[in-house]
This record gives sequence, C-alpha cells and structure tokens, in this order.
Amino acid sequence: MASKILLILMLSISPIWPLGENPLVGDPYIIINKLSNEMAFIVDGQVDTVYQVATGKTEELTPEGEFTIIVKAIDPYYRKKNIIGGAKENPLGTRWIGFDAKETDGRIYGIHGTNDPNSIGMYLTGGCVRMFNEEVEELFSKVPLGTKVYVTKTDQDFNSLGKQKGAILEQ
Repeated sequence: MASKILLILMLSISPIWPLGENPLVGDPYIIINKLSNEMAFIVDGQVDTVYQVATGKTEELTPEGEFTIIVKAIDPYYRKKNIIGGAKENPLGTRWIGFDAKETDGRIYGIHGTNDPNSIGMYLTGGCVRMFNEEVEELFSKVPLGTKVYVTKTDQDFNSLGKQKGAILEQ
C-alpha cells in the first residue's frame, strides 16, 4: 500500500502527469511551423529560440496537431536501414526527441539531428522534423519528457501561436 501511495505521489509531481492545464505558462513548449520550416522553443512564457528545420516531403507526411514528447535517445539507432547510433551515415544524427503523433510510441515521429546539414530548411523528410546536430543536442538537454509539441502550417507568428496554445501569457 505504501508503495502505491509513493508511486502516485511521484507521478503527481512528474511533468507528464495530466493535472490541470498543459502547458502551464512557463513550461517548455515547442511549435513547429511547416509553412516556414521553423521551430520555436518556448520557455518561461516567451520564445527562447527559433530554429530552421526540415519537414515532410509532402504536407501530410509531418502530422499536424498537438503531441507529447515521450521518448528521448542519444545516438539513436536507425531501424529502417539497420544503422547503428553514432554512425556517420545515420540520417537521425546525434539525438532523437520522439512524440506520440498518430497515437504512435514516440519512435516513428520525432525531432532529430541529421547527417546531411544541407537538408535543413527543405521539405524532404519522411515525416520527422530535422535539425542541425548541434542545435538538437542543445534542445535535447532543455526539453523534458512530457513537453508538448504543436505542429501546424500557418502564416501566424510564434508569439501569437504560443498565446493561443497557453504557453505565452496575453499582455
């Protein structure tokens, strides 16, 4: 019985526990805009960093909606072509930040590095979001499991989107 109470207590302070609004202003939040191939990292109620990214070859390949980061990996293994993590030919680069798009397990859709830096800014992925390795490593260290990721295609700016999603306070 005591172990169940301890587990519930631990989960209730976890960033992935579904209590109240999520995100709360100040929580980390990521917005990916497929129109501009940019990604904003919002923290402490403001846009912290905007990154140039690559997204799907076709509009439907990178799913739109709000998702949750549920997997993180250093030097991820590339299953499609059996390429070990850390290999220079691995197209996933040095980090994987997986989210639950289309009710998947965080291993299908994600934000990851690349072995082809010239691909950043392009529409050519199979559905993931590519970043420069050094930038995804920086983001990886700042983003906890449970962080929300919002993927959209719009001409709205990141501040407006952050306010709409509750990650930035109206002023």
